[in-house]
Amino acid sequence: MLSEPEYPSFFGFPFFTLYTGIHRLSVAVGVIPREMTGANRSASHAGSWYSDNTRELDRQLTEWLSSPQRVGVARAIIAPHAGYSYCGETAAYAFKQIVPDNIHRIFILGPSHVAALDRCALTTCKKYKTPLGDLNVDTQVVNDLFAEFGADFEKMDRRDEESEHSLEMQLPFLAKVMQSRGLDSFSIVPILVGSLDIRWQKKYGRILARYLEDPKNLFVISSDFCHWGNRFRYTPQDGSDQPIFRQIERLDRQGMEAIESLNPDVFNTYLSKTHNTICGRNPICVMLQAAEHFRLANNHTHEFKFLRYSQSNQARHASDSSVSYAAGALFIHPRAN
Repeated sequence: MLSEPEYPSFFGFPFFTLYTGIHRLSVAVGVIPREMTGANRSASHAGSWYSDNTRELDRQLTEWLSSPQRVGVARAIIAPHAGYSYCGETAAYAFKQIVPDNIHRIFILGPSHVAALDRCALTTCKKYKTPLGDLNVDTQVVNDLFAEFGADFEKMDRRDEESEHSLEMQLPFLAKVMQSRGLDSFSIVPILVGSLDIRWQKKYGRILARYLEDPKNLFVISSDFCHWGNRFRYTPQDGSDQPIFRQIERLDRQGMEAIESLNPDVFNTYLSKTHNTICGRNPICVMLQAAEHFRLANNHTHEFKFLRYSQSNQARHASDSSVSYAAGALFIHPRAN
């Protein structure tokens, strides 16, 4: 079972980079159509990254969600997107903070692993399929974003959308958590986030802040944390006598503390200093900018808490590799008069 988003290299190029180059060339020569037909995105990673058996998947999700305690009502969460055998237990700590009663719309922001983007991209699909049922895309919001902000948003290429895992891996958890209300009681807005400079982070933060203001909306930010090892071309060590996996955890927790500060500048400074391979850094930055914009415009207090941390492997040797996972939630409270 392919479970972990640890991409091999070919001739020195990361797999997702090689894939993107081949895909773009194929589009150019007409081997792959620019737009694939069909209104539904399939559950393309079911059966490999997580179970495609409805009963087994439901059983696993139920088990994982039974352990964490709810500490608040989340308005946004950060959850990992690796194979469930690696990160399912950790992800459950974030999804446990979702109270489905008043949620009508869920924005899902994930990094693009297979397409080179310098903007954000929106889906053209009407449904995203999961083994637990189909999730409806909020086509009205998608159309509104295209209409109001035009070229600021790209359209997802349908082949890339099928191949990308960062959005899909959030969906079975969402279907399970929202099951009590029925899957037709809410809609989703999938957004692929490209490599953004600070100017674009702020722009998308302002755009999405209006939706964060509405307590009927939930934001799901898809991100793994440190990708350590030669296969990721990232092998820092701090010179201490601590085992490598402890050094990685210390590095990650510094980033988690930066996110908990809810100060976009603090997190961007951390990234510039450490170059930590947090694949969802851009979606996280957009969330931080949206939360900052909302905080400045409203009489509310914000709090972000990380609730769980884990690693795919406890790296001890330079030849080892690992991916880190963290789960957390954003809580927004009206300020007392």
